Amino acid sequence: MAIPVPEKRIADFENMAFGMFIHYGLYSQMGCGEWIMNIANIPVEEYKKLFDTFTAKDFDARKIAKTAKAAGMRYITLTTRHHDGFSLYDTKGLCDYDAPHSPAGRDLVREFVDACREEGIMPMFYHTTLDWYQPSFKNDFKSYLKYLNDSVEVLCTEYGKIGGLWFDGNWSRPASDWDPDTLYATIRKHQPEALIIDNTGLSGRGDIGHPEIDSVTFEQGRPTPLDREGMTKYVAAEMCHTMNDHWGFGEGDFNYKSLPSMIETLCACRKVGANYLLNVGPDGDGNIVPMQKVMLEYIGKWMNTCGQSLYRGRPAKVCGEFKNFALEADGRLYLYIHDLNVAGDANVIVDGGGRGFKYFKNVSGKVKSVRWTDTGEELDFVQHGENLWFNATGFPYGCNYVVRVAEVEFEN
Repeated sequence: MAIPVPEKRIADFENMAFGMFIHYGLYSQMGCGEWIMNIANIPVEEYKKLFDTFTAKDFDARKIAKTAKAAGMRYITLTTRHHDGFSLYDTKGLCDYDAPHSPAGRDLVREFVDACREEGIMPMFYHTTLDWYQPSFKNDFKSYLKYLNDSVEVLCTEYGKIGGLWFDGNWSRPASDWDPDTLYATIRKHQPEALIIDNTGLSGRGDIGHPEIDSVTFEQGRPTPLDREGMTKYVAAEMCHTMNDHWGFGEGDFNYKSLPSMIETLCACRKVGANYLLNVGPDGDGNIVPMQKVMLEYIGKWMNTCGQSLYRGRPAKVCGEFKNFALEADGRLYLYIHDLNVAGDANVIVDGGGRGFKYFKNVSGKVKSVRWTDTGEELDFVQHGENLWFNATGFPYGCNYVVRVAEVEFEN
């Protein structure tokens, strides 16, 4: 069975490869994660006091967009409203529980969209579908769905062209009729090119769920290849990932993933053609915390040095050994090599292995050259039929990029 050709908007999304997720809201002031209202059983009236102290005084959308761009991210997904029901946008009278009515006195989504456009970043809107604030979510679900639909319509009509909407929460009421047809029709009416993504949660990674969905999600788990044969349309994939254990700011959460693990996860996503959506949780005032900012800075350095082929690169039939894999783009192969060590004197280099010949199979076409993309160094290779071996020299002393990329050029 045939694999459908992706619509341009979906192909463009795949070419973006790497995005920033931002979880920011009232909960950020507590520094205990985005689910603190629910986890700590905080009554609505008590939790609402955070509204009175929400100033977002350091929320600088332009600075955030610049940080994302420097990291190599090409889109940003912002929590316009999270499960606590507080909106970062002007809800146009639907509810006064929003940033413009708070002490912040600003439409933070407006600032976000403007900043993204100034930096050439695609703005995406996260929007909760469940709501701990609105009584109608529990008491009058039909009325609540109208409120939800009207809220999304505001986002679709007040901010110009957007990249897409990223929903989260239908899993909270699995037996309920969420009437997604009405919600998605509203989006298609006002934003026909927008991506529609519905997070299926930790227990439903990779599920599609509705014919209007444009990308499946893999929350906190490395994506697996999608079997697109026989699909009615081509659907993309995206992994969303926290840097530590929380989406929202966790002041006491020191359990950060390592920089190498995040670089390897980004590569693992692209190995199967999925995007990588990496989260930041700004503090209560709106600052990206130093640890997360530094992580992004170094991922950006890796992207500039080794990762440019991740954008247009697509999964190849070429297979490597162990974690090594290949992407193909513009008639060339890009071989992603893991666990390579630094070259140097045995007295100063720890664990001097990992270098030497690497094997890839299913390489069709006569190879002309193999070279490292970071230094341009030409590498020795041997090809027998569709089998390729190339000599992976070690990182230059003073460097270790975690994953190194070799470009394979073919003879015409």
